[in-house]
Amino acid sequence: MSIKAVIFDLDGTLVESAMDMYMALNLTLTEVAFPVVSHAQVESWVGNGIEMLVKRGLSGDVEVNPELSESLISDAEARFKQHYAELVGEYAVLYPHVEIGLAALAHLPKALVTNKGRVFTDKLLEKLHLRSYFDVVVCGDEVEKKPSPAPLLRACELLQVEPAEAYMVGDSKSDLIAAERAGVPAIALSYGYHQGYNLAEFNPKYLFAGFLDIIPVLTQR
Repeated sequence: MSIKAVIFDLDGTLVESAMDMYMALNLTLTEVAFPVVSHAQVESWVGNGIEMLVKRGLSGDVEVNPELSESLISDAEARFKQHYAELVGEYAVLYPHVEIGLAALAHLPKALVTNKGRVFTDKLLEKLHLRSYFDVVVCGDEVEKKPSPAPLLRACELLQVEPAEAYMVGDSKSDLIAAERAGVPAIALSYGYHQGYNLAEFNPKYLFAGFLDIIPVLTQR
């Protein structure tokens, strides 16, 4: 079946954005009198939405401490969102060749599917001048988050293509599981925020090391 659309993840696929989240998380942890965390830890924790990132920060580990109180989580999440709203896009940069690659795919309708909330997504896309590349943007506070297939299916609906006619390009377990559940073939990128998983285990159709590697696949007739 011919390729009629492409769906992209945002953080870790198009944008190296962990520094913004690292800064916002440590400001939050300091305010609630919890130990700060490292940039490497934050890189290994992102990809499952703000609430999960905050829980991992409070736990100091990828595994969430079940004894964290709901009031603490709620307070910390609100603080994080306030800090992140001020910081989003300040330190974020595009991965190499992203703009060249997106321009090379100008002939294909494109969607962005992210677990990030709408307000943060819009601000990040604006700061990095990415919004014009995408026909559709589906955010994590509008439908179920990946690894649910719901946001990918929503993107396909808005792009008016069947799931099998699109490709998902992502860097994480959540991206690949969501794609498999939605019936969307996937391209995995080995850089980014894969949380230490071997992405080959999650059945991508292709696994590439660089963004431009996707172009021959997506431009084949």
